[in-house]
Amino acid sequence: QVQLVESGGGLVQPGGSLRLSCVVSGSIFSIDDMGWYRQAPGKQRELVAIISSGGSTNYADSVKGRFTISRDNAKNIVYLQMNSLKPEDTAVYYCNADLRFTRWNTRNYWGQGTQVTVSS
Repeated sequence: QVQLVESGGGLVQPGGSLRLSCVVSGSIFSIDDMGWYRQAPGKQRELVAIISSGGSTNYADSVKGRFTISRDNAKNIVYLQMNSLKPEDTAVYYCNADLRFTRWNTRNYWGQGTQVTVSS
């Protein structure tokens, strides 16, 4: 059974840092795009950052220069380093990945989410 499991969330003061991790477990052939999304109370889920299997990245304008997405393809892990955190970064953060089971079969999966709260 395939699972995406996030960790690293928590409470941090404004200006602080957190690093989120997401491990993909289960039997898969490979992983295409991996990304992080977030959803604040009363708001729609939004893309934070995405990274391709080759390492190309894209970021939401609101996090550019503060957040860094990276991945370890050997360990099937994606990270989100979050620096200079602001109260408006408070949200549940979700890991997302396009998992390839065969050369022609891919499916999109979500993690369960991890809470990030930025508050003094």
